[in-house]
Amino acid sequence: MPNQLAISSINVVASAADNTTAAKDRPVTPNELETLGVTDDFLAASGFEGNINQTALLPEREAVVIAVGLGNEEITTATGRSSAAALWHASKHLDSLTSLLPLAIASELGAEIALQAVVEGMLLASYSYDELKGSPENTPNLQQITLVVPDGVDSATVLQKAESVANGIALSRDLVNRPGGSLSATQLADEAMAVADQTGLEIEVWDRERLVNERCGGILGVNAGSLEEPRLIRLTWRPKGESRGTLHFVGKGITFDTGGLNLKTFEGMKEMKIDMGGAAAVIGAMGAIAAYAPDLTVIGTCCCTDNQPSPTATKPGDVLNIRNGKTVEVLNTDAEGRLVLADGLSLAAEDQPDLIVDLATLTGACLVALGQRYAGLMGNNDDAITKVQTAANKANERMWHLPLPSEYRKQLDSEIADLQNIGSGRFGGTLVAGLFLQEFVDETPWVHLDIAGPVTTDETEAEFPKGATGFGVRTLIEIVNNW
Repeated sequence: MPNQLAISSINVVASAADNTTAAKDRPVTPNELETLGVTDDFLAASGFEGNINQTALLPEREAVVIAVGLGNEEITTATGRSSAAALWHASKHLDSLTSLLPLAIASELGAEIALQAVVEGMLLASYSYDELKGSPENTPNLQQITLVVPDGVDSATVLQKAESVANGIALSRDLVNRPGGSLSATQLADEAMAVADQTGLEIEVWDRERLVNERCGGILGVNAGSLEEPRLIRLTWRPKGESRGTLHFVGKGITFDTGGLNLKTFEGMKEMKIDMGGAAAVIGAMGAIAAYAPDLTVIGTCCCTDNQPSPTATKPGDVLNIRNGKTVEVLNTDAEGRLVLADGLSLAAEDQPDLIVDLATLTGACLVALGQRYAGLMGNNDDAITKVQTAANKANERMWHLPLPSEYRKQLDSEIADLQNIGSGRFGGTLVAGLFLQEFVDETPWVHLDIAGPVTTDETEAEFPKGATGFGVRTLIEIVNNW
């Protein structure tokens, strides 16, 4: 299905080319109000203070004029995206829009960075998940946008990158928003193949037979109760010239999680279509990364199945054989994400990359600890942790570094296998899950991102509509671009 982005055309003109048209729609901050002849009293009466994401319609004879607040803090790319999103929401009822917003922030960010931020913000704000509706509701009028930039901007390249990022995030949102009954592991693989076809990425898809031959007992164990086939998806960007390194991203792709025989309650199960958010982020990011054409080898592996109860399902107490040779006693079938990731991380470690990053909606404990705005970040290498944290900060995706205390490792000791899939204690579930994953990366620098919280949002804010956020896509892109 096509990504649900409403804007059909974004045109870019240089500031010197059409100053008259540009002046008809001038986003302003309070110190720029004289440009429009608007008094402080009028703005005060309208409640406009120039705060970030604030907008106001201003009186103008020839056109609708929209003021956009940029706030009093340092302008960042996040400011550019969120202010552009605010402008989109304020103007989506119009037929067309010409905006100077890229000009307004170009001096702070640089012209091309400003343009990319504005385009991404507008595109992502226009997102809606409509593919299952017979007739989409509240379709916006605004389809044509003209952005005014300083002279000398390579707008074609910037637009290509901005659209690839927005499309990657939109695809991730589409996949997470899609009900479990409409997204099996095979259908998720089909989506990945479409991305590969569009971007030139290499792709391998492992079916059940291949997974058996490749000794992926974690994925097969979780899939044992399902009527749907499992899939392991492997997307690869390979540079045309010499590669200066390898990065490997691994995504949890549980397309629906019932908990297996350790069945979830209704409240715990009703939102479990989101449990493939890690795989969705990897697929979305890989498509965008191809547009940047880095001189790195980048691999994205997604471990995909649903988790269902049935007479054939893995039972509490069963032992699974993971690809790296370790055995796992399954004490709780609802701790299934770490089992599929065990195979994916083992496979990634075999490539001996410079960095492994996995993304997973892994633990409710992380959501309890950090809430819905922050992901938990853990790892085995300080330099890798710093690089991923820096990329996340640049992407404006909030993450909090959590420890992997070695003294908690004994909670995973099993009497009959190499380890068990849950801790023996009540507390520290997120950390123990991270320690479990660490068992499958060897000595490879590795970072684990528990995205259980920020994979969705309960309210519309800036460029984030209610529902799936596409969290993680932008961080993975920044890791590659800044490696």
